[in-house]
Amino acid sequence: MKQDYRKANLTDRERALCDYAAKLTDDPGNMGAGDLEPLRAVGLTDPEIHDATQVISYFNYINRIADGLGTDLEPEMSAREV
Repeated sequence: MKQDYRKANLTDRERALCDYAAKLTDDPGNMGAGDLEPLRAVGLTDPEIHDATQVISYFNYINRIADGLGTDLEPEMSAREV
């Protein structure tokens, strides 16, 4: 899962969320209404999609802040795990 979620044994719901998170992280400018359809197809409600988007976006934001400021990793984390 750490290396490539696409190779992990995930449920359809988990895979849809990971696909959505990957695109929102890597290509946010190309997100559109169609990107929500796979989430709805696996049963996520609009409030759940909203919550997922908030969490994904927050982690992207805070990681960019940490990277931009050169924040050191926590001692228990190695660069290999990131």
